[in-house]
Amino acid sequence: MAGSEDKGAGSARSRAVTVARLVPALEAIGTGAYVVDAGGRIAAVNSQAEDLLGRSAPELLGRDAHDLLHRGPEGQRLPTTQCGMRQAFHAGRPAQRDEDWFERADGSLLPVSWLLAPYDLGEYGTGTLIVFHASDGARPCGLRAEQLAQPLSELERLALLAETTTQLTSTLDADDALRKLVALVLPRLADWAVIDVITEAGEVWRTAVVQADGGRLVHHEELEGPMPPVLETSLMPLSRALRGVASSLAGPDTYQGAPDSGIAVEQRRMFDATGIQSAAIAPLQGTRHVLGALTLGRAGKPGEFTSAELPLIEDIARRAGLALENARLYQRQRAVAETMQNHLLPQMPSVPGLRMTVRYLPAPDASQVGGDWYDAFTLSDGATALAVGDVVGHDLEAAAGMAQLRNMLRAYAWSQQEPSSRVVERLDEAILSITDVTMATLLFGRVTRIEDGHWQLSWTNAGHPPPLLVTRDGVARYLTDGHSLLLGTGVRTARPDATAELPPGATLLLYTDGLIEAPGQTLDEGLDRLRQHAAALAHRPLPVFTDQLLHRVRPPGLDDVAVLALRTPSPTAAHRPTGRPDGPGAEHAEYPEHADRG
Repeated sequence: MAGSEDKGAGSARSRAVTVARLVPALEAIGTGAYVVDAGGRIAAVNSQAEDLLGRSAPELLGRDAHDLLHRGPEGQRLPTTQCGMRQAFHAGRPAQRDEDWFERADGSLLPVSWLLAPYDLGEYGTGTLIVFHASDGARPCGLRAEQLAQPLSELERLALLAETTTQLTSTLDADDALRKLVALVLPRLADWAVIDVITEAGEVWRTAVVQADGGRLVHHEELEGPMPPVLETSLMPLSRALRGVASSLAGPDTYQGAPDSGIAVEQRRMFDATGIQSAAIAPLQGTRHVLGALTLGRAGKPGEFTSAELPLIEDIARRAGLALENARLYQRQRAVAETMQNHLLPQMPSVPGLRMTVRYLPAPDASQVGGDWYDAFTLSDGATALAVGDVVGHDLEAAAGMAQLRNMLRAYAWSQQEPSSRVVERLDEAILSITDVTMATLLFGRVTRIEDGHWQLSWTNAGHPPPLLVTRDGVARYLTDGHSLLLGTGVRTARPDATAELPPGATLLLYTDGLIEAPGQTLDEGLDRLRQHAAALAHRPLPVFTDQLLHRVRPPGLDDVAVLALRTPSPTAAHRPTGRPDGPGAEHAEYPEHADRG
């Protein structure tokens, strides 16, 4: 029951975070707006909607929007079968009505015009965005027709900007952001989209030339590729946009004269190849630099671009520029953090008779690398120390804290020659005073060879997921003894030790929680899944065992994962030759079995 309550509370907290992220996008719309979830309940609302409806956000959130707001012209409640908004909501299609009625908190009717469109709620699926304002009077009503020749209404323009903000801020991948940008503007604004990007090396690259053709987006790779450099003296529209000077309109005649730059030559080629008759070109502007330019073109779509349409295109391009800049910053910081993490993760020791394989996989969707780590080293008494831990956080500070924790653990373990529990007690007493670590989990143990030639693990567990022991015949069990509080709580308590024999040919798996935790899945479910697949892979060579286990079990892109797998020698392998094959670095290290010497 407690687990169910924790899961429900976690879900509620996650949902609250999602709702909090929606509100700034809704506030940017500039008129009344709210989002409903798949059940039609209000999930987020902006302040303009609160003012128009005379209701505060707490009075609106969680309420069924149809029951609370939708009324007929005489104030009567509407059956859902007579409500155009509800029907469009259930159909999952965009819709618009110029005259409808909402009921305010005081019982009065508010005549409104509204626009409805599907809205991405992230892990909670697809919701619906409703944008509305008080209407001035009766006008013909009905669902919006997708007529490409018609200019966007003010509501449609606001909804497009809101959708642009939502879509482009939902990714930290530059290529994905540009794909979303193309899908947003085609075919709503044009039937061609061309994106030119200024790389971090200062080169111009025509990244995308895309045509909206019969409901499909067709990429013309033959028109993409490197572009000539931007000349400061060029007065042509694309060159001006790439310098961040101005947005402008262009057509085939713009580039028919003598070219003033290599870019002008490429532009004439592009106009000739696409048949674009009218184009609007706007810079992709970041906070400090221009990152490229967006060109929207009309060839088969009726109507030429006008100067009145430039502000909307500039707004879209500005949002795209900020998204591209954020993606670049993320990728740059991530590369630095991953490099730092890989340098911090240690080389494994060569232990005669044992095989070890380690893996570190950063979370693809985390803004930075985290504090997951592993370690193995030889102690002064000849035993082999094993450790795996997780420092709270997903940033460079967590990675630095991980390095502090690992180095202190090595020092205590080497110098004290004490049981694992006492080493961890000393570490816990010190970290709050002399490190930047606020909280961490840790599993620390010693592997020793006992008299009969078998191997033994003694360990203590400070709030970490339990190690998994898999015998050579596929019997898998968790080593749940030796458990105590995580590090950094400030509670001083004796920590227990536990001991288990490692049978010949057995595999010991130490891992971090990223391998077993996923939204919508309980911890017990994650542990059962790991145990089941580890048992099925027990007969595989250790590197294959580890890689296949990660492939089958790891939730995609949710958290960092550190894994240390150790295998004891089988009876027939006791006298194999020693040696270490060539291989990748510590993050993909593999160490073969070593025979005793002497």
